[in-house]
Amino acid sequence: MLEIRDIHKTFNKGTINEKVALRGVSLRLEDGDFCTVIGGNGAGKSTMLNAVAGVWPVDEGRIFIDDVDVTGLPEFKRAKYLGRVFQDPMTGTAATMELRENLALALRRGQRRTLKWGITKAEKERFIRALETFDLGLETRSSIKVGMLSGGQRQAVTLLMATLKRPRLLLLDEHTAALDPKTAQKVLELSDKIIEEENLTAMMVTHNMRDAINHGNRLIMMNEGQIVLDISGEEKKNLTVEDLLQKFEDVSGEEFSNDSALLSKN
Repeated sequence: MLEIRDIHKTFNKGTINEKVALRGVSLRLEDGDFCTVIGGNGAGKSTMLNAVAGVWPVDEGRIFIDDVDVTGLPEFKRAKYLGRVFQDPMTGTAATMELRENLALALRRGQRRTLKWGITKAEKERFIRALETFDLGLETRSSIKVGMLSGGQRQAVTLLMATLKRPRLLLLDEHTAALDPKTAQKVLELSDKIIEEENLTAMMVTHNMRDAINHGNRLIMMNEGQIVLDISGEEKKNLTVEDLLQKFEDVSGEEFSNDSALLSKN
């Protein structure tokens, strides 16, 4: 479903601020894989995700989504293949529009725009049924402006918008980092539920080691722009934070030193 072939990315090349972000990253996700991605600050995890999304072009390498070479496609043309939830709950929704209007826009993603406007009765009923599964009381507030919702509610709405039209690949970019622990756990549970029920292929970047271990069927760890660990199956099911730290030290020859990840490991 996703194939990354030997991609490289350097920012500010040839200047004093040159930063090599990706060094020949290769990764293949099969249909239905849910891969978590963890690494320290500057490891390349968000750069890799943004490369897949088309936020910026890669210097070398190729990217395929569902066997389609999207390497040369700009971000807006990749949108029909992708669903994405951002770190900031304020991103991904239109604050001044109603909740149901945001959902309608997401449902019509990729369709031709016409002068016809309005949300059909069938669409309203579909939105209410979907919101009911979230157990956040949003099904009774579909006419409220999205800007009036809490951060957690808004992130849940963004998650629904990203998956209303089954994407070929769902990208979760530290989508719980800005939420309090209780709300973050709720959003993660909703993510698991949607990914499992819709059999989605997903990639979740996180700074939380515990979340990286407890979610998904595969875990990769990045360091200095490369994938240094790739763990799946029974090995991942039995993995502990201590195991992960030791494995990182074994393959990299250094201790993992990202404070935010270490502080959130419990």
